[in-house]
Amino acid sequence: MTADRHGQPMTETGDEAAGHLERALDALVFFRPEVVRETSAAVQAAPGSPLAQVFSAYLGLLGTEESDAAEARERFGRFRAGLDRAAATPRELAHVDAASAWLDGDLQGAGRLLGELVVAHPRDLLALAVGHQIDFFTGDAVRLRDRVGGALSAWDEHDPHHGPLLGMYAFGLEESGHYDRSEQIGLAAVEANPRDVWGIHAVVHTYEMQGRFAEGIAYLDARTGDWSGGNYLNVHNWWHYALYAIEAGDTERALAIYDAALHNEESEGLAMELLDASALLWRLLLAGEDETERWSRLADAWAARRDGPFYAFNDVHAVMAYLGAGRTAEAEALVRDRLAWLATPHPGVSNHAMTEEVGVPVCRALIAYAQGRYDQTVDLLLPLRHRLNTYGGSHAQRDAVQKTLLEAAIRAGREDLARTLLSERIGVRPSSPYNWLTRARLAERLGRAAEAAAARDRAGKLTAGGAGS
Repeated sequence: MTADRHGQPMTETGDEAAGHLERALDALVFFRPEVVRETSAAVQAAPGSPLAQVFSAYLGLLGTEESDAAEARERFGRFRAGLDRAAATPRELAHVDAASAWLDGDLQGAGRLLGELVVAHPRDLLALAVGHQIDFFTGDAVRLRDRVGGALSAWDEHDPHHGPLLGMYAFGLEESGHYDRSEQIGLAAVEANPRDVWGIHAVVHTYEMQGRFAEGIAYLDARTGDWSGGNYLNVHNWWHYALYAIEAGDTERALAIYDAALHNEESEGLAMELLDASALLWRLLLAGEDETERWSRLADAWAARRDGPFYAFNDVHAVMAYLGAGRTAEAEALVRDRLAWLATPHPGVSNHAMTEEVGVPVCRALIAYAQGRYDQTVDLLLPLRHRLNTYGGSHAQRDAVQKTLLEAAIRAGREDLARTLLSERIGVRPSSPYNWLTRARLAERLGRAAEAAAARDRAGKLTAGGAGS
């Protein structure tokens, strides 16, 4: 029986397929596009291999593309129908069951099964990497941290995949608020593998969450050749760069990044990239920037997808694009479609609860904001602000919604709430010029000229000197 390099057996998998799977794993954790080619080659070389088929199924799900998931469901269903479960190993069966659960819409169930698998097989890199992404898609910061952290002690630090595991762990540490430890681990991951774009991403998140925008820009500038192209994460890391530029007050630079990397005529229209584009332009919309032409092109790209109710996080960003383009009717039509879908129970489908509890209310709040109904925006978002994570994404991504709540509170004249929200933000990110500029705006509304001037002065010094000044 063939085994992987950790000695874990693989049934119905010869040496050729095993080699392709090893290369596919390497490409997966470094976000390199050859993961698709190598996985397809493994399936072709060993169509009866549970691990090759499982890997292919996971790839159909990791991009949150509804059409890819449908194709993967059909392919994997045919494989599963002919699978001799008695001949497969318990590890392989756990993967088969996890992939089946996810294909059936049960993200939490799939993540749980992969977690149980890793307890018994802590060096199963595929289980760790896929489970890590599921934790991200479900916004589970604690599992994002502990899934990898619980397996690390079983790994030799000289193993070639120990570095990318550190990158995953750093991201989990950041999302759960351990910023100093996250930075330390993330930098170690990148030192081990300079092109570990997920490790770079973890460090970038750490700087973002502390308002250290100048350090973030310097860090990305110093490594541009390592992260800016040739991988599946380059658009997202460019998005982080644009966020830093906005924080630094350089809207022109942020828009140049948007046009060059986030969305242009050559963009493929992938959900993961379109949502970054929406999230960036929405921040500019909150700041009063008029980007009608960019919004129009982005809304066209979302509309061309004709997405059904597959992932609520994507729905929210599609609604942002429709609203930014002034196409309120399309935003409202999306909400009506999701409500019709919710009218029928979908047992075990994670997106049902995500859509009902968070997705639809957030979409309605965004529509209300775009229509100037700021009180209603606040009333819809306030009960959700501490559980937005349940529909996925990172703290940095969800901050667009948190900022919408803050801006709506100010415009609705709900100054006590706005003061509270700002106090929370400044306590966590005292180096953020946005936080101090918004505090100045609130103080001006309240007639507190001295307080407003002091806040603007603080923001100006932070912008001129960078975070930490």
